[in-house]
Amino acid sequence: MLNTSPAAFQTPALQNVRILVVGDVMLDRYWFGDVGRISPEAPVPIVRIERREARLGGAANVARNAAALGAHAGLLGVVGADEAGSEVEMLLQGGGIHSYLRRDEAISTIIKLRVIGRQQQMLRIDFEEPPSDIVLRDKLLQYRALLPDYDVIVLSDYAKGSLVNVTDMIAAARAENKVVMVDPKGDDFSRYAGATVLTPNKGELKRIVGSWNGEEQLTSRAQNLRRELKLDALLLTRSEEGMTLYTDAERFHIPADAREVFDVSGAGDTVIATMAAMLGAGAGWNDAVQTANRAGGIVVGKLGTATVTREELFGT
Repeated sequence: MLNTSPAAFQTPALQNVRILVVGDVMLDRYWFGDVGRISPEAPVPIVRIERREARLGGAANVARNAAALGAHAGLLGVVGADEAGSEVEMLLQGGGIHSYLRRDEAISTIIKLRVIGRQQQMLRIDFEEPPSDIVLRDKLLQYRALLPDYDVIVLSDYAKGSLVNVTDMIAAARAENKVVMVDPKGDDFSRYAGATVLTPNKGELKRIVGSWNGEEQLTSRAQNLRRELKLDALLLTRSEEGMTLYTDAERFHIPADAREVFDVSGAGDTVIATMAAMLGAGAGWNDAVQTANRAGGIVVGKLGTATVTREELFGT
């Protein structure tokens, strides 16, 4: 049996890992306030806003997590030529993330606005538009130019339109022997064929392979999908059930490591960023999954899209 205690992990040289994150870039805004009464206009709570906060979201949160672990992180994506896009740029700079953002005059930056009252999310409002074709073509050219400078490529797909060229991106990266990790979305995973690893959650996998009755059927369907897509591995994130890694050699399952679940938003970003950092540092599949599981267990104990530091994960 593998030892899953922190002592079993040697601290990897994450500062030497270069990770390029590509995908749907968002700005997460949080409005915090006090709930004291119900509105006389409708049966809804009134939240009196006392504090506002902005954080990187979507693919930007993956890059933020990679940088928090000490890796060299770059971000390629699209934002609007607006105030929110400028705020994303400022947050990237503050987080030590190399920005390759494209500014699209035709759209507004994707924003997820969350209203928090008494430490509970009361409402989320989304603002989003798909990027224009011209900007996406320019982005693909820039992506190809950046490939030689990075070890691991993370494609963070939130189905917002930034990864319409994902098949070409995977092929280009694999041709240069890069590790390609994909956080998938949608009803068709065939466009991710040839990636190194996919990291779907239970709901995303069910949309592709259907429901399953027991572990044996799940393993059969997951392995069939992995072989069909020519993946080295498939990592199924299972919330309170932990994570299961499927490779040609084995099925490796690890229970959830969450001590207290406060907020699961962004946990998948933390998992894939940690996996990317570990694989880039030369860790094997099982060690990378165990470390990512521990990181996910830490981040769900924090409010909103958050990160895990190297010190929290390794104690050094």
